[in-house]
Amino acid sequence: METTTTPQRQHEQRRRAGFAGAAAAGLALGLTELVAGLTTSVPSAIASVGTYVVDYSPPFVKRFAIDVFGTADKGALAIGTVIVAVLIGGLVGRLTLERRWAAPAAFGVFALVGIIATFDQPSYEPIATVLTIVVAAGVGWYTLDRLLAALDEPATEMPTDGVAPMPTRRHFVAGVVGVTGAALGTGLAGRSMIISRSEEVRSSIALPSATVPVDPPASGTSFDVDGLESLLVPNDDFYRIDTALVVPRPDTAGWRLKIKGMVETELEYTLSDLLAMPLHERYVTIACVSNKVGGDLVGNARWTGVLLSDLLERAGVKEGATQIVGRSVDDWTAGFPTELAFDGREPLVAIGMNGEMLPPRHGYPARLIVPGLYGYVSATKWLQEIELTTWEDFDGYWIPRGWSKEGPIKTQSRIDVPQANQTVPAGQVVMAGVAWAPLKGIDRVEVRIDDGEWQDAELTTPLADTAWVQWKHAAELAAGNHQLSVRATDGTGQTQTSAVAEPAPNGATGHHTIRFRTS
Repeated sequence: METTTTPQRQHEQRRRAGFAGAAAAGLALGLTELVAGLTTSVPSAIASVGTYVVDYSPPFVKRFAIDVFGTADKGALAIGTVIVAVLIGGLVGRLTLERRWAAPAAFGVFALVGIIATFDQPSYEPIATVLTIVVAAGVGWYTLDRLLAALDEPATEMPTDGVAPMPTRRHFVAGVVGVTGAALGTGLAGRSMIISRSEEVRSSIALPSATVPVDPPASGTSFDVDGLESLLVPNDDFYRIDTALVVPRPDTAGWRLKIKGMVETELEYTLSDLLAMPLHERYVTIACVSNKVGGDLVGNARWTGVLLSDLLERAGVKEGATQIVGRSVDDWTAGFPTELAFDGREPLVAIGMNGEMLPPRHGYPARLIVPGLYGYVSATKWLQEIELTTWEDFDGYWIPRGWSKEGPIKTQSRIDVPQANQTVPAGQVVMAGVAWAPLKGIDRVEVRIDDGEWQDAELTTPLADTAWVQWKHAAELAAGNHQLSVRATDGTGQTQTSAVAEPAPNGATGHHTIRFRTS
């Protein structure tokens, strides 16, 4: 006896078809990720499509992602890419119930989008990549077709003993569960292989001792205050902001750093070549131009690498070469004036960070570190090429997207202790934070409590004029609500402005101010 109305049955059919389409789309994505893990010649489809979205999104979308997700924006976008693909797959499954041509058409479009998105990927090999994507899309289409065929089975059948009707769509449910498991398994296995392949090679390479080392932090270079940012930020905690949806993991054996463009002799270096050169250490604070006043998109580390000036002198810079362009393995670019390589700030082609080889997320096997410049015009990670050109002939990745072509880091200070809206015991309250003005150094930090006068804070002994300093100040505070502001004065005597400006187009300004309570 029929127990449901026709509209109810149709609704249930569409719902199940949606699950089938979502599972089939997930399987297609998982297969491309698995092949990307098995070979270096096929890029991740998830990464390729996500990178395509990043490249062609309006600047305000990228700023929104950084504001909302911070350093987790890449993971959020990767997850979002998968979710969108799965949701579209679900819609395709529902549509295919009435229009069987929808599945081949949709998976054909999926394949076309994936192929187009991989064109600019560094490991793109046309035949292998196109074949992988087409086969994966075909498997997705076939899987959806088989699942919908199982869905078309009769709702019930009479068992041989004739006792009662029993459901037979268990084949459909088992199929959807199995396909979903296969999608998760292939996707996670592929991503794991991509990560482990690079990390195994990296972990087998020892960072040589620096030819020109820095002195280790001594007494007086840091304060012991709970909650205060470390003098040297650990690699795992160091901020990461870039356009790479999935961390590039170049094959070390095949990686080369090319010096090209307006040079007397174009040169190439392997990682072994760089490791064998004189290595210099530098304490350098780097910052993202997207960092808001009081934000954490800034960090200080001990970098190890080859002087950029040494590499350029070997190649011979031609007259008129006024811009140095760094290009990463995923074709991201940043440019800065050539003169900055020779003005005493000593930029590095860095291969080490805080005493170990560069972590993959921070640019392994090599990156540029240019003291005094925001990362968007200088800090090319996963460095593959250094090109000499003119200032007028090339704009780095972010310049056409509305950011300033020159990006000197602005003098800034930040409150780490207490935190905003925190309640602390009344009485002697310790306040602390960091301040930075790479190249200029920090001469003075002042705090203002409530509506009082500006008061000098105590500073740590600087590691270098390219590194940040910590500051602290103690004051007797009665119970109640309080406001705390901080400002820094750099080595040139310039005090950071109180004028509030957003990060775009060349860095935020203003005094970091918080409110907290004592009780």
